[in-house]
Amino acid sequence: MPDLSAATPASRRILATAEDLFYSRGITAVGVDLIAEHSGVTKRTLYDRFGSKDALVAEYLAGRDQRWREAVLAAIEACDDAGEAVLAPFAALRTWTATSTRGCAFINALAELPDPAHPAHRIAVDQKRWLHRLFADLATRAGCAEPAALATRLLLLHEGALATQPLGLGTVSESMETARELVRASLSESLSESEAR
Repeated sequence: MPDLSAATPASRRILATAEDLFYSRGITAVGVDLIAEHSGVTKRTLYDRFGSKDALVAEYLAGRDQRWREAVLAAIEACDDAGEAVLAPFAALRTWTATSTRGCAFINALAELPDPAHPAHRIAVDQKRWLHRLFADLATRAGCAEPAALATRLLLLHEGALATQPLGLGTVSESMETARELVRASLSESLSESEAR
């Protein structure tokens, strides 16, 4: 995760510009010349601060990942019960997508950077795996039946909502309601199994 507390103003400006351009136009469509021009620095300064475009892309995704995880963990912390906490990533998604209108930066990066050795590819994959593990952990803590299977279903709903969000079909809200139904059914199944013992 990037720590920009000691970064120079030029570094912060480059990274903010790169984030805006990579997200709005696509990673492969944006070159270092455009980033340097829009951030008001020379290409040499950009390379001095980040080393390469690949490293800059990785920093962009790592920063976005950090902010996303913080938003999800804050949403979990705000929940009153463990069952509702399972849905917290969907609540965070609703807020997150209000300003992220081009879908998921990580899905977009995976589509543009298919090489598993690319540092940004690894960050995007890790972000999705983290969310899957988090769903499984939250479902386990809530006492849901088959938490691993539920986690996979919730991840599919979550990612589907992100992938279709640019279409303007309201899939983010719809996915949360479907997720709520899945969690309720899983909790009911778990309760029935306990009562049958």
